[in-house]
Amino acid sequence: MTVPIHLDTDAFEALVTDELDELPDEMVDGLDNVVFVVEDRPEDGSLDLLGLYDGVALTERDSYGFGEMPDRIILYREPLLSISESIDELRDEIHVTLVHEIAHFYGIDDDRLHELGWA
Repeated sequence: MTVPIHLDTDAFEALVTDELDELPDEMVDGLDNVVFVVEDRPEDGSLDLLGLYDGVALTERDSYGFGEMPDRIILYREPLLSISESIDELRDEIHVTLVHEIAHFYGIDDDRLHELGWA
């Protein structure tokens, strides 16, 4: 039985920032007009979804220019906490979730992520 850890929003956001800083430059340098957001839970209130890419993947853009609303990569705090028994485990889950959602920005779908071991 998993005993989830507890972390307030500020502490959780600090972990997300730390994990973003740990990602390779070649992964994050191309993230143009993308914001990272922490929300407690998905709109449906479930604990099933850890993160979400909300935008149009680079591979699907026809035209994209000045004035576009930024794409969002959302990490859901409560679901991530619910599956983590330690800070180290939480860091790992945040890392994998960030990589997964950033991959969607670049147009990599879930099937390919499964093949690569990131889904």
